[in-house]
Amino acid sequence: ARIVDYTDAATDPMDFGIAPKFAVEKLYKRAGITENDVAFHENNEAFAAVSLANMKLLNISPDKINVHGGAVAMGHPIGASGARIIISLMNVLKSNNGSLGVASICNGGGGASAILIERLN
Repeated sequence: ARIVDYTDAATDPMDFGIAPKFAVEKLYKRAGITENDVAFHENNEAFAAVSLANMKLLNISPDKINVHGGAVAMGHPIGASGARIIISLMNVLKSNNGSLGVASICNGGGGASAILIERLN
């Protein structure tokens, strides 16, 4: 896979759970894509409500996000959550012949990061 683009964004720390929405929207704009261009998403959620809220806010179909389970089910190892979601996304893209994928993660301070990767043949 290759990194196409990545970005950070932030919101009020009280709303940290929806911060990925802002990072993903910024990523779409920078990369010149829309949700329709993205085959799959991985969202690291410390709480199930995080993925549910971002799915709704970004209009992501439930069958396109955390396909094999998210951090609540699989874990989010200290210092390696980003690596875990990117590897999970790469595996989902490969097994489903997807091209573009977005991984996003929030932090407790109101910030979030998003990365766009492309599966290479």
